Parts: sequence; C-alpha cells; structure tokens
Amino acid sequence: MTHTDETTKEAVKTLEGLISILEDGKLGYTNAAEHVENPAIKTDFLEYARERALFIVELQDEINKLGKSTDTSGGGPLGALHRTWIDIKSSFTGGDTEAIINACVTGEEAAVEKYKNALEENHLEYNQVSIVSKQLNSIQNTLSQIKMRAN
Repeated sequence: MTHTDETTKEAVKTLEGLISILEDGKLGYTNAAEHVENPAIKTDFLEYARERALFIVELQDEINKLGKSTDTSGGGPLGALHRTWIDIKSSFTGGDTEAIINACVTGEEAAVEKYKNALEENHLEYNQVSIVSKQLNSIQNTLSQIKMRAN
C-alpha cells in the first residue's frame, strides 16, 4: 500500500500525539517518584518513566521512517490537548501517596484513551499499528498495577 503525503501526514500527527502524552507520562512518573515515600512504589514509578522514554524513542523512529523529522520541542496544538498529567501534578506536592497514585491512574487512563483513538482512526501503517498496540497493552498493564496499589 503506497502512502500519499496526506496519509503520511495523518500518521505523523497521530504518532506525535502519542509521543506528547508519553512525554507527559514520563514527567508525571518522574515527579511522582520524587514525591512518594514508599521505596517500592518509587522504584515502580521510575520504571514506568523509563518505559515511557523507550516508547517515545520507538515512535520517533517510526516518524523518521516516514521521512519526517521529530521536533519534540514544539508544544504545539497537541501540547495543549492533554495537560492531564500536568494538572494533576499539584496533587504530588502534598506527598500524599494515595493522591499521587490516583493522579497517575488519571494520567494513564487518558493515555489509554488516546492510544485507543489512535488505533481506531486508522491512519497508521501495519507495523505502526503493531507497535502502538504493544505499547497500549503495556500501558494497560501498568494501569492495573497502579490500581492494585491504590487499594
């Protein structure tokens, strides 16, 4: 299947949207790790942040394969869309573990939503779909792990 400029542009836009919510997550988890007292949860959060960083690289690679450069410095229109993670950062400052965990759940639910939409929009190529699906599975696993912590 040959990709026209239009479909390439849509694919890039979709991937960039995912990258920006991953960036939010990476930041969110890093911040969360700094604010929780529990060493085990701290370790988990840093692990999730690292995983987000890997996902970002994977998606950037896909954008590069489409012949587009990844300029992540732009807090363009996408940046404004999901400030979920950023908004919930205020709950971190109290250092209340439960509030922090709930904030992470909120952030991850937003990410899962965004990933599902990306797959439904159908702008991605076959190999991109498999990468995005794999990342989505992982994010969903993370989400259930965090929810278990919340109880």
